Amino acid sequence: MLVLRDEAGVQDELQRRLFDARTNTDSLFDLVKPDSLYERPIPERHRIVFYVGHLEAFDWNLLRERVLQGKAFHPEFDQLFAFGIDPVGGGLPSDQPQDWPRLEQVREYVARVRQSVDAGLAGLSVSDENLEDKGPATSVAALLNVAIEHRLMHAETLAYMLHQLPPDRKNRLPRELELVTPPVANEMVEIPAGPATLGLPREGDLFGWDNEFEAYVVNVPTFAVDRYKVTNRQYSAFVAAGGYEDSAYWSAENWAWRTAEDIRHPVFWQRDKERWNLRTMFDEIPLPPDWPVYVSHAEASAYARWAGKSLPREAQWHRAAYGTLDEQERPYPWGAQSPNPKRGNFDFCRWDPTPVNAFPAGQSAFGVHDLVGNGWEWTSTLFAPFNGFRPFSFYPGYSANFFDGKHYVMKGGSARTAGCMLRRSFRNWFQPHYQYVYAGFRCVAN
Repeated sequence: MLVLRDEAGVQDELQRRLFDARTNTDSLFDLVKPDSLYERPIPERHRIVFYVGHLEAFDWNLLRERVLQGKAFHPEFDQLFAFGIDPVGGGLPSDQPQDWPRLEQVREYVARVRQSVDAGLAGLSVSDENLEDKGPATSVAALLNVAIEHRLMHAETLAYMLHQLPPDRKNRLPRELELVTPPVANEMVEIPAGPATLGLPREGDLFGWDNEFEAYVVNVPTFAVDRYKVTNRQYSAFVAAGGYEDSAYWSAENWAWRTAEDIRHPVFWQRDKERWNLRTMFDEIPLPPDWPVYVSHAEASAYARWAGKSLPREAQWHRAAYGTLDEQERPYPWGAQSPNPKRGNFDFCRWDPTPVNAFPAGQSAFGVHDLVGNGWEWTSTLFAPFNGFRPFSFYPGYSANFFDGKHYVMKGGSARTAGCMLRRSFRNWFQPHYQYVYAGFRCVAN
């Protein structure tokens, strides 16, 4: 998390982070063969070419009038690439490749935006406030953090989008070395009653998105939680037991979705005669039994009901992850040390999951493993504002557009989640029928 002090150091750090984030997303587009940039790997999302323009359009639209005082040079592209989509209720985009500008035009737009943004930022102080609002939430530093984290969020969403692109449409990278661990025995751990602090305090100068405020404390009763995320081995027992064929494990809405879409297994799984394979970013491999299963909220909920358990509430997840026996709370499950590769599978270190017991140094005070990284974790909590919520004036719809009772909170992070978004207060959210995100789960028993 960034503390807005030591102005020269902050400015250098922000410029470095913006450069690194650009390098990250540029490398993702380089994975796609040029003739496939107009593909739509996920039906609910834009074509890949949209995202080539979107990342720069977002930065430009956010910063141009507020802090750069620049003039629009291509307002049509500013609008075309402004917003992504998250269709609810089955509505899918129907645009065709020819509806989009030529790639050369998009790349020219990207280059000019970057040049204009960089030139404008060179003459600014990170503590300057924009003309619309006053206060640390609208300083140049805060807006740059929004631009950086927005891009890093797309570095993750682009990864799972490209995951669904056929291998022959991508430029392959060497296969990663698999981590070998002892077989997983996923017992439950009792978590004693205690406090869970959700959110960030508004006083102070730590960056957070609008839905992370205002901080409050929940007193969580005793409960038990899975020591590890649910694995492919565990989930395959649910599949083999007919879990996708029995409506008793599904809510009426989820069952209607499962039957209408003929969902019979996790979207990352592929059947090969008598065995299951897993589609990784660049290969198809025999299903690794101790990797976390990635599923939609609907599928996770059905498994939990089949197992006689439930998904954790957001506060329960926080208590298991950050709580301690003396009722103090940690910034990270393992303590106060910044995230590093010994603590978990996160911050772009790998493309694919690892066994759920691969990082014992990342466990919480209660001995719960793999809470940060290796796959987001679904909760049973609907995404909603905390008391005292105030939308960003410069991005009012970032969170508020999704306070619709149709999105669920996810916590933790995946292998492709940036280290800055592993902070305790960060909240992610998705619709219950969205299968493509790198999201797993663990169960609780009260």
